Amino acid sequence: MRATEGIIEQKKRKLEKERAETLAELDRLREYLRGEVDADAEEAVLDLYEREKTLALIRTLETKLESIEQALRLVEKGTYGICERCGEKIDPARLEALPQTTLCVKCKAQIERIAGMGARSGGR
Repeated sequence: MRATEGIIEQKKRKLEKERAETLAELDRLREYLRGEVDADAEEAVLDLYEREKTLALIRTLETKLESIEQALRLVEKGTYGICERCGEKIDPARLEALPQTTLCVKCKAQIERIAGMGARSGGR
């Protein structure tokens, strides 16, 4: 096995571990929401706040899970570590910090800048 293949296999294991942890956390949060009971009027505002906070966390984790699964598909295709937008290699330090990333720093910044401009103009 070449060194590169070993590194890719290591990243795959890290992604699979991250996927399992994310799924476990999603299950825990969903179970928490199912376990909530009706509160009296005094507790209703706090419960609503906690429920909204939990739902936002679930949405964030679902997005993370989608990214992890996309990165695992790229490992299987043999294109993991290559930016999906520009085709350049993604910096290994970036992959170490965010193994589920599919974009290099430059492309991610460009996308965020474009998204920020759209948000400021009302999505136009």
